[in-house]
Amino acid sequence: MAIVARLAEAPFNPAAELEDLTRNANNAGAIVNFVGLARPVTSTGAVVDHLVLEHHPRLTQQSLEMIASAAADRFDVGVVHVVHRCGTILAGEPIVFAGAASAHRRAAFEAADYLMDRLKTEAIFWKREVGASGASWIEPTDADFADRRRWR
Repeated sequence: MAIVARLAEAPFNPAAELEDLTRNANNAGAIVNFVGLARPVTSTGAVVDHLVLEHHPRLTQQSLEMIASAAADRFDVGVVHVVHRCGTILAGEPIVFAGAASAHRRAAFEAADYLMDRLKTEAIFWKREVGASGASWIEPTDADFADRRRWR
C-alpha cells in the first residue's frame, strides 16, 4: 500500500502527480484521479482573483494524512495520492489532486470520490476568496456536508 498526502505551498503539476501515482500503481487495473481548480468566480458570480488558504502546517498535514489513510483502509486500493495547495492560489490554478489505483475501477472511483468529500469538509484550512469587490471567507456548503454523510 502506498499513501501520499502532501501539502503544497507552491503550484504543482497535475500531470506529474498522475505520473507518480501511475508509477506506484503496481499491478493496478484502474487509476482514477480528480484535479480541482481555483474557481474564477464566487457562488454569487463575483470575479475571484485568487484564493488564500491559511493553514496550520502540522495540523493541516495531519488532516491530509488522516483522510488519505482512511481512504486506503476503507477501499480495496493499492495507492492513494493526495496533494493540496495552501497559501495564495490564482484563479484557474490547480488546488487539489486526489487519486487512487486499484485492481478494478469501482474501488478507485469510490476512493477518489471519498477523498474529495472528506477533503472538502474536513481538511484543516481557512479559505478566503479575494477579488475586486474585496475578500470573503468561504466554508463548505450544505451540499458538501450532504456528500460527506454518504460515507458514514
